[in-house]
Amino acid sequence: MAQNYRALTRTYRPQTFDDIVSQEHVSSTLKNAIKQNRISHAYMFCGPRGVGKTTMARVLARAVNEVGDDVDGEALNQTLNIVEMDAASNRKIEDVRQLKEVIRVPPQSGNYKIFIIDEVHMLTKEAFNALLKTLEEPPPHAIFIFATTEPHKVLPTILSRVQRFDFKRISVQEIVSRLKEICKKEEITIDEESLHVIAKKADGALRDALGLMDQAIAFCGLNIRYAELLQALNVIGQDQLFDFTGAIEKRDSNSGLTLIDELMKEGADIQEFLASLTEHIRNLYIAKLGDKMHLVEATSETKERYKQVAKSFSEQDLIRMLHLVSEAQLKNKDVQQPRVHFEILMLKLIHMSRSQELGKLISGLEELKKNAGNPVTDTTSTSKPAQQTEEFQDEEQAEKEEEPPAAYKRDEEISEPVNRPALQSPSVKPEPVPAAPEKPQQERYTNTVHVAEPDDDHDEDHDDMLMGRPSLGFLRGISSTNGREDISTELNNAEPEQQTERAQLNDTDDIELHWKPFLEVVKENAPQMLYYQMLRVQLKDLRGTELILSADNEFATNLMEENQQMLSSFFKQVTGVYIRMKCIVERNEEKEKETLSPYERFKELQKKDPHLRTIVELFGAELEY
Repeated sequence: MAQNYRALTRTYRPQTFDDIVSQEHVSSTLKNAIKQNRISHAYMFCGPRGVGKTTMARVLARAVNEVGDDVDGEALNQTLNIVEMDAASNRKIEDVRQLKEVIRVPPQSGNYKIFIIDEVHMLTKEAFNALLKTLEEPPPHAIFIFATTEPHKVLPTILSRVQRFDFKRISVQEIVSRLKEICKKEEITIDEESLHVIAKKADGALRDALGLMDQAIAFCGLNIRYAELLQALNVIGQDQLFDFTGAIEKRDSNSGLTLIDELMKEGADIQEFLASLTEHIRNLYIAKLGDKMHLVEATSETKERYKQVAKSFSEQDLIRMLHLVSEAQLKNKDVQQPRVHFEILMLKLIHMSRSQELGKLISGLEELKKNAGNPVTDTTSTSKPAQQTEEFQDEEQAEKEEEPPAAYKRDEEISEPVNRPALQSPSVKPEPVPAAPEKPQQERYTNTVHVAEPDDDHDEDHDDMLMGRPSLGFLRGISSTNGREDISTELNNAEPEQQTERAQLNDTDDIELHWKPFLEVVKENAPQMLYYQMLRVQLKDLRGTELILSADNEFATNLMEENQQMLSSFFKQVTGVYIRMKCIVERNEEKEKETLSPYERFKELQKKDPHLRTIVELFGAELEY
């Protein structure tokens, strides 16, 4: 019994064009060519594995030479008129030369001598070139049929001499229909879900599907059940995928980790599970769309299940999940601990913020942003006692009566802070403050912080020159927020200084005459760090009221810019003229040269001395160091 058994792939190999599944565009073309007697001398059948390329070549050879159905397809090679060659094992130029000798011999019976060359892309370049002339000018009795899964490896000169037909993958539904017919003939009991598992596992190849069916029959017998089939083929079942997404939906980390542990114990391949999970989430997204369920390759019961589960996720959530899983599928190939990374992916999906939660958070932030510019009113203010309201009205009336004359109003506006403190809550009664002695009206409205009057010799650009960044806190022991207040306090409390005679400053030579006294003032009144940096700067140029200095480090530049106002005031004490100091960084080339290695110095010498470069090139001189 075992000796007479033939695999399903061999038993149910198509014998006619009508038996070939899902390749009607090729079958109809070849049948019409035979009817009209317009048979080409060379054909190229291209497509993925297991879709019927070699089978189509045998059917064409049978139809052209009118071979009867009693001759098996595999026995066609035994006839004198049909020669079948495997290019994977006969790929050398000697094999092609031997084939050319056979081509010369006319057919013993029949109309044509047909040469079927399978996996033709495996031929060497020399073998292809040896076949070119025969393809271009073949004998009238010869027909070549090439089959390949990789047409891009075939020489373009070969492709231009043949008629090319591209075979397509067979759909899941077509494979299921073909398997049903075979199971009916073989009296095999199998459910719809199991047929879909085999069809999806075959990945568009009917030959692979028949091989998987043989494997399932060997494991389960003639009564194939879904659970046993999953165990036999070691494939990921739909129940496991739905359990995985169920743990994500419920945000149950314990269930997710337990599921992964069970998968590992069953020997599931993580990469295969991630591929199935990617397709599973893709199907959920399609089910969420609602009107594209024909794109999902599953049974009607599974499609309904997809629709139910998809209601728990939004489209944005499914897209994010799809992105995470596909990214993990790519990265998981190269990691040393794939299980740990698989568990990390599960935890990411479980703890991922849902789009609905993110939408609420964004809405709250937008609402907060809208209300940021509006003062928040106290809702309890509407229930004020009448007595407190009258007190506030009396206070406002008193403030209006004490309004100063217009002449003093401007001083009050200048001295008044920009942000007034908020009114005290009327629910808290302020403590009585002892009344101060009455002052004259003018004195009462002018005893605020005084604004210093500009000096007569002060030019209009004084404010612009003194503009700089806030002073660094570590230099003066103060923060950048209160530094200006201390300076203004010192200016207000300082005694009137003696007027310094203005110096005539036309260029850097005039600046240099006053530079040493200026440095002495800096040394006495400024931090020592600033003084030492000022000793290192160089005078570069004087452009109007701006003095250009140069330093060899970025720190000196920043330090001078931070203390711009102080330096300008010190310089005015010495010269009577306000000068804004701008410091730029200029690297010291000599110091940079000192840091060069001996080999780099040797190269620099060669660039400067052409004679030395000539000696090095002629004699191959090298530096010994």
